[in-house]
Amino acid sequence: MLLEAKEVNYYYQDGESRRYILKDTNAKFENGKFYAILGQSGSGKTTFLSLLSALDSPKSGEILLNDVNIKQLGYEKYRRNKIGIIFQAYNLVPTLTAVENVLVPMSITENEIPADRKTVAYNLLDYIGIGKSKADRFVNALSGGEQQRVAIARALATNVELILADEPTGNLDEEMEQEIVDIFKKLAHEHDKCVIVVTHSNEIAQQADHILRLKKGILEVDE
Repeated sequence: MLLEAKEVNYYYQDGESRRYILKDTNAKFENGKFYAILGQSGSGKTTFLSLLSALDSPKSGEILLNDVNIKQLGYEKYRRNKIGIIFQAYNLVPTLTAVENVLVPMSITENEIPADRKTVAYNLLDYIGIGKSKADRFVNALSGGEQQRVAIARALATNVELILADEPTGNLDEEMEQEIVDIFKKLAHEHDKCVIVVTHSNEIAQQADHILRLKKGILEVDE
């Protein structure tokens, strides 16, 4: 098992009482699978993804990578070397070109990267549909769908097994949404990545190998 959440709780303390965002949450994720975490706004799905990606830490319980608590690995080291994160708002550096954005995580990872990093970056962008002419443009000159592709290439740049995405198609039209979902499926099924996507879209969730449904902090897993 690549990633596991064990008895995870997350809450806000309000005087003597606790307001639970996630309660006794258990989930397992493995390579070669595309997972959808489905829920309405306020259901706890983005909080859950934040815990899986070490952007926040649980109040109790554990997040395990290959049976090791990610807290022991070190949250910063885990984010830098073990996962790729894709955001709804892309979070690209606007003063850099597409290829330069993809090069950024390569410069800070401790993972082994081929010496010719720029060639790797161009190849990643080309793989997900961004040719060299667009790769050399500043990202603000690209469409929303193109920027999201750049964000996916950036997430793949350090050759990680685990890809986490928070509402990655929320700003895209239906056609572009499907193209992005197809990329995620290909990464899981053809490249043995573990892809976990938070979404409120039933259409996206139905294309996943497994659906995890969050409702008021309680998780149910569809087999």
